[in-house]
Amino acid sequence: MADGSPFSTPSPVNRNGAPRQDASRPDALRHDWTREDVQALLDLPFPELLYRAQTAHRAHFDPTEVQISTLLSIKTGGCPEDCAYCPQSSRHEQSVKAERLMAVDRVLIEAKRAKDAGAARFCMGAAWRSPKDHDLETVCAMIEGVKGLGLETCVTLGMLDTRQAHRLRDAGLDYYNHNIDTSPEYYGEIISTRTWQDRLDTLENVRDAGINVCCGGIVGMGEGEGDRAGMIATLASMPKHPESVPINLLVRVAGTPLSDAEDVDPIDFVRIIAAARITMPASHVRLAAGRENMNDETQTLCFLAGANSIFYGERLLTTPNPAATRDRKLLDSLGMRTTVVSDA
Repeated sequence: MADGSPFSTPSPVNRNGAPRQDASRPDALRHDWTREDVQALLDLPFPELLYRAQTAHRAHFDPTEVQISTLLSIKTGGCPEDCAYCPQSSRHEQSVKAERLMAVDRVLIEAKRAKDAGAARFCMGAAWRSPKDHDLETVCAMIEGVKGLGLETCVTLGMLDTRQAHRLRDAGLDYYNHNIDTSPEYYGEIISTRTWQDRLDTLENVRDAGINVCCGGIVGMGEGEGDRAGMIATLASMPKHPESVPINLLVRVAGTPLSDAEDVDPIDFVRIIAAARITMPASHVRLAAGRENMNDETQTLCFLAGANSIFYGERLLTTPNPAATRDRKLLDSLGMRTTVVSDA
């Protein structure tokens, strides 16, 4: 059919006239997604959207398996950026107290605890605009130590130049997180101290260094539905999809410009998860920040929509996260299991 219904057959060419990849195959990887394409997915009847997401998910993953990551703030507060959502910015009314970079041995103790709790990946975040060279060397020692425990490693340190990205690769870094946060059009409403292009430059440096990319965004910052579609389309039209796609629900923190942001309808959030799964079927889609404010039913719908990764632990940098016991209880009730961690 070509009547414009949700079940119509798509045009064989994209808007540039080039042959469109066959999106009817659940294992198809497209890199020509447009905002209009993603909006059409978000507009699908909910059962049809979840069916397509489940089909895409099952083509690449075991739908009963969830990858577990733990995120540790290794350098908290004092960030010079003005991200409207972040309590670690020194520019906000009530910012988190600035702390020094953690010692390597303390980080490795936390990494061992994370592995014992079932984490497969250990993520380390530092509240910097970009790392200084001497701090980068300390982080490289952390990476080497965490890998020695048999865990995958991920860091988020702000902007990186080419040399810094290669140094992290040489230390054995597996993943670098650098979220685009929102659509290109809405980005300036959230952050003024760096540009959208700054984000893309760091992602290019990371990719060119041979490091896997962890890149997603945040829902609930006052953006419109079109901005959410634009965010997903940006990620899904990258030459290579991010290997991990964290989708965050805004955690409203007092003293930040977004402390009074409106609630996001849970079904709308699930739709974003489903759109991420359909457009990036081979990527891990992580149900990231905001789970503390979700009930079990919403999280279950997210898993059905294709989320197959969560953060484990009581905090995500400086914001609350569900207790591990609650997560285990939910996964057990759903008959789901976590990714097995190999011994070092």
